Amino acid sequence: MSQPSPVSVVFAAQSVAGQVRTHNEDAVVCRPDLGLWALADGMGGHARGEVASALALEEVVGAVQQGEELFAAVHAAHLAIIAAAQPGAGEAGMGSTLVAVRQDGDEFELAWVGDSRAYRIGSEHIEQLSHDHSWVQAMVDVGRMSAEEAREHPRRNVILQCLGQVGQAPEVGLLRVRLAPDELLLLCSDGLTNELDDAAIQRCCAEADTLEAMVEQLVGLANSHGGRDNISCIVLGLGPTTEPREVPIPGLLRKLFKSLQP
Repeated sequence: MSQPSPVSVVFAAQSVAGQVRTHNEDAVVCRPDLGLWALADGMGGHARGEVASALALEEVVGAVQQGEELFAAVHAAHLAIIAAAQPGAGEAGMGSTLVAVRQDGDEFELAWVGDSRAYRIGSEHIEQLSHDHSWVQAMVDVGRMSAEEAREHPRRNVILQCLGQVGQAPEVGLLRVRLAPDELLLLCSDGLTNELDDAAIQRCCAEADTLEAMVEQLVGLANSHGGRDNISCIVLGLGPTTEPREVPIPGLLRKLFKSLQP
């Protein structure tokens, strides 16, 4: 992949514990200097999940800084979690999902492992770009369950791929994504998508005037629906500045989201 392009990106991010959990095992990193945005959802119980998600993002950032491709950086994160599970930094059984994008000019390379998701949101659509590595998604894929049944199934949180899984290299999902000027990328943990369906996510985005307000409204709505898990999201799009706080949605995006309002 080429070095990050001068094509600028606007973005905002937020990560919270939710209404039930006492600590946050999600982690988020935004590195516009590297053209890198990533989100990890740690697993393994108190402390272990926090270690796994933080370590995953630290390793991805370090690998990208060293010039590694995103695919190689994700595998490096997997090996780092396994190594840390030995006596020392972490504990056996910890792991993490991951979703990450890296800018390449006016395109993005997307990578994911597990059920943290990436969406493309446009004027008349919301499109899930990632494909969950989960048991319920596998059942949907073979026609044994509907998408609606999968949302409520008691095993919906069982994932088939994660970073740190001993004895199995993760099957990293990869996709190249091109954004139109009136589209956004949304990266999120399952704490958001377990509470909000796609239609609710799009309606929530339609009400925001800034990207910062957008992530606050997404997180707030998920919390109001129960907030049963940690909730994290990053929104980003092409724009004139990389300042992450209180970023006005560029003109075309403002027109887009206003047009989505009922």
